[in-house]
Amino acid sequence: MPLLARIAACLFSIALISTAQADERFITLSSTTSTQDSGLFGYILPIFKSATGLDVHVVAVGTGQALAIGARGDADVLLVHDRVGEDKFVADGYGIDRRDVMYNDFVIVGPSNDPAHIRGLKDALKALSRIAAAQAPFASRGDDSGTNRMELRLCKSAGIQPDRHSGWYRDLGQGMGPTLNIAAAMNAYTLTDRATWANFKNRQSLEILAEGDPVLFNPYGSILVNPAKWPQVKFSDAKIWHEWLTSKPGLDAITSYKINGEEVFFPPRAEATH
Repeated sequence: MPLLARIAACLFSIALISTAQADERFITLSSTTSTQDSGLFGYILPIFKSATGLDVHVVAVGTGQALAIGARGDADVLLVHDRVGEDKFVADGYGIDRRDVMYNDFVIVGPSNDPAHIRGLKDALKALSRIAAAQAPFASRGDDSGTNRMELRLCKSAGIQPDRHSGWYRDLGQGMGPTLNIAAAMNAYTLTDRATWANFKNRQSLEILAEGDPVLFNPYGSILVNPAKWPQVKFSDAKIWHEWLTSKPGLDAITSYKINGEEVFFPPRAEATH
């Protein structure tokens, strides 16, 4: 094929690809790593696309980072789990129409030999106090995620001041999956959402040791990024996702997702309001 013909064919192919990409409808969802690491998105996003034709491009980071991405107008909608941070995001004018989506809970996992003797405790503050008193290894996400924010609130309530230089408290700056991997490798305790734990394979000697405290309730919320502040956001398409996620079709998809036959996300309940 002559050079000019090859160039023309190449340019035509690029034009076709560009047109296809331009025709692709997608929104950018800024969300927490737990919704990704648990496998939830891999399950519900194809259901959503089949129903609407819309793709969802997920940016999975800690909730603090997810809120910051939304505050810059670099996402169209959020799905996060830190109610205090969510309310501030809306109050500051960055988001609108925050809605309850689902909930699960946090658990404290640790090595089966349990050097801090927390097995069976239903009091999260007592469990963390025993870990601190024993100076048993604790792996903290340290990434300003919803899980990390919950951990720090619990520590504050228990009168614990985590010291990154103490040796026992490891501030990792990692998502939930990598944090669990590191905790497994170093036989450390850590706080995790139950869904990510259920989907986690590399448990080694780790097991759930403390659970069931009402303070470990973990609600998730969906927030639309405010188009009045960021006119470039894909508000109409983001609203399709937002409405689907918080209506019966979305809720049915969420609650039908199971790990080893176990339901890991549940319909919103009254406690999610604050």
